[in-house]
Parts: sequence; structure tokens; C-alpha cells
Amino acid sequence: MTAPIVLRPPTGASFILASASPRRSALLAQIGLYPDAIDPAEADETPVPAEKPRPYAVRMARIKAEAVAPRHPDAFVLAADTVVACGRRILPKVETPDDARRCLMLLSGRRHRVIGGICLVDPAGMFHQRVVETRVGFKRLSDAEIHAYLASGDWSGKAGGYAVQGLAAAYVDFLNGSYSNVVGLALAETYALLTGLGFAHAAATGEAPA
Repeated sequence: MTAPIVLRPPTGASFILASASPRRSALLAQIGLYPDAIDPAEADETPVPAEKPRPYAVRMARIKAEAVAPRHPDAFVLAADTVVACGRRILPKVETPDDARRCLMLLSGRRHRVIGGICLVDPAGMFHQRVVETRVGFKRLSDAEIHAYLASGDWSGKAGGYAVQGLAAAYVDFLNGSYSNVVGLALAETYALLTGLGFAHAAATGEAPA
């Protein structure tokens, strides 16, 4: 029986995920990375006037990392932010059916961008940032499809009102770039960032966390 393979930071350091998103935790588990702790940041996510989507994603990831890193000295702290944008318009994290409907009608039959900001703070307090952009296209949605998606509740709390790994997968007819970025964290870029700072795969000494 083979032992599970995990991705661990350099000896003596711990890894903290500054996000309560179950999607980000699940994505990290795909590459064998299990946080020593999850410590979500509380941040004001209101865009500043005239702020464009890409700078906004970068700024929010850094703000979240800056909020959590002081609580975990000598640790690697990873924060991220996912922005859905139509042109220069930043779509909200949807909380109501009316907002979800407006987002779906805006996305229907057109392409948009999903921008992921990634920020990693190392034990020396240095910040390492990446930004990843994926282009996504939706088929033209019928009234019945919009009604079904609203009834599913799959839009709740999602940037742009949809989760590509859920029911909305049936509506996506174009995707160029990182799929995992659309889910919540660009894995290839995150992996490259971590391994560049000394993270490495090794056989686990016990069962990997669930």
C-alpha cells in the first residue's frame, strides 16, 4: 500500500491558509497541500472608485495576507481573491436571487474574465504575488435555464453568481486559461510559487487530512 504524498513547507515552517473557502482547501488538497491552520481574513472588499478588476484582485489578496500574517510569525501565509469581470465592471459576490439574476443576464451569451490574485507571505515577512486571468464564455441562457439555476441556490456567495464546478458547467461553452483559477485558486501558479520557496512533495508519515 502506497503512502499518501503531501506537499510541505521547508523544515520548521508551517503553512496557513488565509481563506475559509472550502473550494480553495479542496484545490490545495489536490496537490497534497493541507494547511496547518485556516485563518480567514476579515477585509473590506469594496472596490475603490474607478478601480479596475485586475488591480482590485491584486490589492485584495495582499490586504488579506497582510491581515493574517502578523498572527502567524515564522509561517507561510497564503491569501487569494477571485474577481469576475465583464469589461471593466467588477461583479459582486452574490447574496440575493435578484443579484444572481442580474449577473446571469449580464454573462449570458458573452465572454468575461476571471482574475485571481494570489499573495504569499514567507516567514521572513516578504510578499510574493501573482495574478492569473482566465477567459470564460457562457452560452445564451434561456429564461428556463436562469430560473433553474436560481432555484438551485448554487449562486449564493459566489463571485459573479456562479460556480463553474457546479450546475453552471452546463452553460460554459468557452474557457481559455486556468480552470482552477475559475474555481478559486490557480493551482499551477500557486504550486510554482510554493516550490520556488522550498515546498516539496514527500511521503506522509500518516493519513493525510480529510
